[in-house]
Amino acid sequence: MLDWLISLWSDPNTRWILLGCTLLGLGSGVIGSFTFLRRESLLGDTLAHAALPGVCIAFMLGEVKSVSLFLIGALLAGIAAVLCVSAISRWTRIKPDAAMGIVLTFFFGIGTVMLTHIQHSGSGSQSGLDKYLFGQAAAMVTGDVYTLMGVSVLLILAAMLLFKEFKLISFDPGFARGIGLPVGLLEHTMLILTTVAVAAGIQAVGVVLVAALLITPAAAARYWTDRLPAMLAFAGLFGAISGASGAAISTLGEGIPTGPVTVLAATLLFAVSLLFAPGRGLAAKALRHRALKADYARTANTGALEAAEGGSRK
Repeated sequence: MLDWLISLWSDPNTRWILLGCTLLGLGSGVIGSFTFLRRESLLGDTLAHAALPGVCIAFMLGEVKSVSLFLIGALLAGIAAVLCVSAISRWTRIKPDAAMGIVLTFFFGIGTVMLTHIQHSGSGSQSGLDKYLFGQAAAMVTGDVYTLMGVSVLLILAAMLLFKEFKLISFDPGFARGIGLPVGLLEHTMLILTTVAVAAGIQAVGVVLVAALLITPAAAARYWTDRLPAMLAFAGLFGAISGASGAAISTLGEGIPTGPVTVLAATLLFAVSLLFAPGRGLAAKALRHRALKADYARTANTGALEAAEGGSRK
């Protein structure tokens, strides 16, 4: 195990990939915490699946595999998907969650058709777009890693600079609007940041599973604390560990996709949090319940003895 870790870190290309995926998990976990608190978890999944046609269109226009170009295409496709969800919710009686499901499947269906067409075209064998379904960190080049690192730094800086504003609109948007904050602008800013995180994570985690990198670390972090700053720190840490695990294991072989491994690592961290987190974990709750039950039994026995002694005196 130690020799494997040393060999991973000694390879310069692998080292950069690990660093990029770790930073991506860190930034996604931080931004995903606000999405989780606003109960918009399905939004991340919608953006992820909607990004596929944007990536395909970007490749068809440029005829070159460029992460920066794909990022722009995914971002525009994500914004289009959000506008579609908003229009459906506003002009029909369909609820937002159902609208997200409709848009998610529609965009992903279009993207799958486009992807199939590209793979059967003359340049399809060189496109590498199939890696965008489940992710493959080992297929990234140095430029891709630089893009991931830049996006991660952007997400973390935005969360730090707008922490108070994002906190208010996540817990009490009515109060934020009452004190004069531009709630609409802040919500759109958070949406754009979430879209950027999703678009950047597609290369490493894949379209199908990138939403898990936003939501699962945040859900796990919620079990460890009641304070938002600590939750952001835990979510970033869990996301970083998940991203690093997925990238490291995917380098073992060409057929190992990064996305499923990353999601499994994040889910394992969530399971550990669910079971063993102090205060909210199931084990801690079971111990408290047992202690309360034992205390109640002692109190009941003491009361019964006192009552018996009082009766004997009479």
